[in-house]
Amino acid sequence: MRFLRFFPLLLLPIACSNPKATRTQEPALASDTAAAEPLDTARAAKVTAQSDTLKVVRRRHPFSSPSVPDLFMLALRGPNLLSGEATFTITDAGGQVIFREVLTAADLEAALVYEMKGNTASQAEREAFVRRRMDEFFADKNFHRPALTAKDTYPGGSLDRTTWDDLQRRPDAIGFDYLVGKEDRRRIAWSPLKKQVIKLHSSGG
Repeated sequence: MRFLRFFPLLLLPIACSNPKATRTQEPALASDTAAAEPLDTARAAKVTAQSDTLKVVRRRHPFSSPSVPDLFMLALRGPNLLSGEATFTITDAGGQVIFREVLTAADLEAALVYEMKGNTASQAEREAFVRRRMDEFFADKNFHRPALTAKDTYPGGSLDRTTWDDLQRRPDAIGFDYLVGKEDRRRIAWSPLKKQVIKLHSSGG
């Protein structure tokens, strides 16, 4: 009887020294480690992209709809004004980007040669010209209604004649002109027939 009375006490140190009993703590440690959130690399990339933005110009103007304005935007990004890239976008009232083109800083600067008094321009003069070109990119003089007049001649090329004729018959269609480089003046318009922005012509490239 005395032996049986002490038997439970003998089992206690055995249970405490059992390797299986100590391993029951391991899953809790593993789950704590897995609960740690991963690094948000996407958030860091967005911050970097924003820090590269040098200048942004915005203008709301009717384009894809004669009554509801679209958002015209030109955003220059890069290490500096003279070596960056300018993204030209048009976004409709519903938030859909309907046009996108990337221009270089050189595309914006090239026309400076017509204003230079000497053979060279200082860096400050070049940067000031790029800023002015951007500020004037969406000037009123660059928007035209109608997009095509009866005197405009079909240029051929990739634009089909049916789309051209349809746009030419629309007096409320709006065209937008912009200069790329020194002499490449381009005109674009929204085609209700094709439901997209089309390039009407490019001259003097």
